[in-house]
Amino acid sequence: MRRILVILIIANIISACTKDVLDKYPLDELTEEIYWKTAEDLRLYVNRFYPTFGNQSNFHLKDNNSDNMQPLNPDLTLHGTRSVPSSGGGWGWAQIRQINYFLEKAVEAETGTPAELNQYMGEGHFFRAWFYFEKVKQFGDVPWYDKVLNIDSEELYVPRDPRNFVIDKIIEDLDIAIKLLRGRSQLGPNRVNKEAALAFKSRVCLYEGTWHKYHRGTVFGVQNSDGQKYLQMAADAAEAVINSGNFNLFSTGNPQEDYYKMFSQKDLSGVSEAIMVETVDPGQERGNWNWTYLNGDRGAQSGVTREMVESYLCADGLPISLSGLYEGDETLEKVVENRDPRLRSSIWNRGEVQIDGDPPQVFQYPALHKGAMDLAVTGYMVRKGSTTDPEQNTGTSSDNYGALDGYIFRYAEVLLNFAEAKAELGTLTQADLDKSINLLRERVDMPHLSIDVGFTDPDWDFPSLSPIINEIRRERRIELAFEGFRFDDIMRWAAADELIVGVRVKGARFIEGISFPEIEDQIRGIAVDENLYIDRYADRMTEGWGFNLNRDYLSPLPVEELEYNPQLTQNPGW
Repeated sequence: MRRILVILIIANIISACTKDVLDKYPLDELTEEIYWKTAEDLRLYVNRFYPTFGNQSNFHLKDNNSDNMQPLNPDLTLHGTRSVPSSGGGWGWAQIRQINYFLEKAVEAETGTPAELNQYMGEGHFFRAWFYFEKVKQFGDVPWYDKVLNIDSEELYVPRDPRNFVIDKIIEDLDIAIKLLRGRSQLGPNRVNKEAALAFKSRVCLYEGTWHKYHRGTVFGVQNSDGQKYLQMAADAAEAVINSGNFNLFSTGNPQEDYYKMFSQKDLSGVSEAIMVETVDPGQERGNWNWTYLNGDRGAQSGVTREMVESYLCADGLPISLSGLYEGDETLEKVVENRDPRLRSSIWNRGEVQIDGDPPQVFQYPALHKGAMDLAVTGYMVRKGSTTDPEQNTGTSSDNYGALDGYIFRYAEVLLNFAEAKAELGTLTQADLDKSINLLRERVDMPHLSIDVGFTDPDWDFPSLSPIINEIRRERRIELAFEGFRFDDIMRWAAADELIVGVRVKGARFIEGISFPEIEDQIRGIAVDENLYIDRYADRMTEGWGFNLNRDYLSPLPVEELEYNPQLTQNPGW
């Protein structure tokens, strides 16, 4: 840690002088006495943290490390084959040191309105919470640093702080941010705002509350656990956003298309569902943010799983195991027939327009026959997040970056956080469902969810839990599909035993002469299981994923750090 801190100190001194600042002042005159005086100085410094949200994020691959999507090469975490790194491995503190440096120096600024100065100070507290939450999710207990440390600081050699202590500190930072930040209506959605901090607080508290509840009694359980406290804070933070009246779900009144259109827009600034967005930044002031998409030609060596597709309800609100509307899965067309419209919006199907033109380019069949990065592993290809705009579609696998805005926080997540937290607390009412889950269902013209659910699905993922929790989790999976939530959900629910261990996820049905006749001569012989579902892992993962339930919920600390600081202890099982 001492060697790393030396590097960080040097890097911090250099990085304090951003490109924008160097353009602003002569090099031979740039000192701390000149900087840290104005609100503009604070804005320029804190801008460096914004690319953390995305920065050329591959939207269509965000759920790869879960049971929602299947990559050609399975993730080491899911497969249970990770090893303890000698160094690195995510145990780095550069960003946290930089944000602590910012928070210490920002109080010196005097030029600017109080609202401006408060805004950037609030952003600093938000980003420290953001960085620390990532640490807690990965490692559990971590040392809490809230000041800039020197090489000889004794704090460098202390034990890790308990995760609930760190979470409480994260919440303190978010509460400060909520007080200081301006609202989205004043700022727009491109900067951290008050409602974004509330949304993030609901996310953090829901994660921690359910972690405490479902890991209780395991090696990952939390001493002096008070998961109920966090669940209540999650519900309260989400409800504060709801009660603000500033947000509505995106809708044009077309339930068959609205869900797709919500993710295919170049500019989200006018979308009432967008609490905060990442956008292309031509000036590079906050990094080069490009939201990537996946059109029907690009499989990107991944695909949506059969398990994910089967989780969507039928149009009558019943699961496929119970509904008479289910057409089966012999073809892509049958899969989406009479189903929740979000399924058709989320996976490519025959006849869907890929690129507008004269004539338009339409999807015909998945790239099962292609190689390299174009390969569609499962036959179910992500459509959500694509665009038909020809200016955004180059048609080449090497250049798939478009100028579409992307969501960092959207109102739908807040509604889902609210409903789940209330259900886990045991205080959920029909009125709560009607102002959360049922708004999501109304957008796509699906039947409302009732507090008693009204059916028992023999294929529920969590048969030991209540019907309402199963259905709220289903709704979360469907509404937030491919947005990067699923892995975190599995971890906080301690659900790897139900969803990961021993599972070999499958793809689309492949019945010769029926499923993909146009490309059958190119894909005949593709591995399928006894029920004719595409089985890409058949020859190398016969026992399914090997996730270690007593180890893999947390990452290992690197060997080097354990040697530098003997008071650090390794995570369970490593």
